[in-house]
Amino acid sequence: MPRWIRSLAILSSLVVLSAPILAEPLKLGFNYPQTGRYQDQGLQQRMGAFLAVEEINASGGILGQPVELVIRNTRGDPERGAANTADLIDNHDVAMLFGGSSSAVAIASGKAAKERDRIYFGTLTYSNATTGSAGHTHMFREPFNAWMSAKALGSFLSENYSDKKFFYITADYTWGWSVEESLRQFTDTSDTSRHAGTLTPFPNALTSDFQAALEQAADSDADVLAMVLFGDDMVRAVNIAYSMGLHDKMQIVVPNITLSMANQVGPSIMEGVIGAAPWVWNLPREAGYERGQQFVQDFSDRYEMRPSSAAASAYSIVYQYKDAVERAGTTNTADVIRALEGHRYTFLKDEQEWRAFDHQNVQSVYVVQIRPREEVLADEYSSDYFEIVHTLPGNEAVRTREEWEADRREAEMPLTLQ
Repeated sequence: MPRWIRSLAILSSLVVLSAPILAEPLKLGFNYPQTGRYQDQGLQQRMGAFLAVEEINASGGILGQPVELVIRNTRGDPERGAANTADLIDNHDVAMLFGGSSSAVAIASGKAAKERDRIYFGTLTYSNATTGSAGHTHMFREPFNAWMSAKALGSFLSENYSDKKFFYITADYTWGWSVEESLRQFTDTSDTSRHAGTLTPFPNALTSDFQAALEQAADSDADVLAMVLFGDDMVRAVNIAYSMGLHDKMQIVVPNITLSMANQVGPSIMEGVIGAAPWVWNLPREAGYERGQQFVQDFSDRYEMRPSSAAASAYSIVYQYKDAVERAGTTNTADVIRALEGHRYTFLKDEQEWRAFDHQNVQSVYVVQIRPREEVLADEYSSDYFEIVHTLPGNEAVRTREEWEADRREAEMPLTLQ
């Protein structure tokens, strides 16, 4: 039986385990892509979230209330995400919401949550806008943003690929624009006459769109191919690039890489690809982070696969909400926001902080390179993909307040969250 089928069966049992037992349940809205191009990232989020809920309920819940997840499928569509958010609050009275694998979905869902006085935690949302020009009092982003990943990648690429020619293939939406703009800035490749690029449609790109974009890349004589694509789009494009032999001619860079994306492509084709991640499953083992090691072990034992950064994000969010509620002594939204703002903690990695002025999670960023196939397959679950080749501490990676305010001014937004 395929692992993903076993995982779904386990998750079905967790729904029962997470049901209310004695007290009224504390409902959390989980808004993520069960279908569509980001469904693999969505499944990882679901597994991480349900594992957290099971553990929390086994230890007494939150303020004595068992936790219940009420889930909705965004299908990667912003309008559906916002409608789901409204339904979860208006008809199910969820205390907070989280999820998403698209910045456009997270931004739309977050606005709907704010209108109804609920916190929205973004899981996979990397556009600078999420906690930048579109940021507001009720949006908290758990992973890094495009600026942070690009700054880490930029420092590594500038050291190892200085004076090299880049070509960009970018998904034509807010996340893609943010990542390309930031990566160009930190690699000194803003000159588009030398470092050309092309956009691919989103969310409905065809294989022919990626083929055409990669043919332009091949004709560019570039040394580095930055593929600013995510989920199934990245998977299709990397496979096409491999069939064209581009991996032998160019260094392929995927700015935001996850375990599920690497697994979809496979170790032979992914070997040597460089990317950035907020967390990878081998990090806790290599750095000695005990709580992270326990999460990896529990997740691996339960689902018979390694957790991705998407799973770690969803798992962390549920625990961070629990912690904030218990420190506030209430689920009242305003009190929980105050408990989160400026809070520093150590959980699955080194110290992190919910920064008060923009609600961006400040954390270390990791540049990774995909290991050779034989090393990947040596892992019990054939998933030892990531060699950590560079680490940038969070306080060095994140935008300063002055940089954040400049972005807000350009967008004609107030200089404090509203």
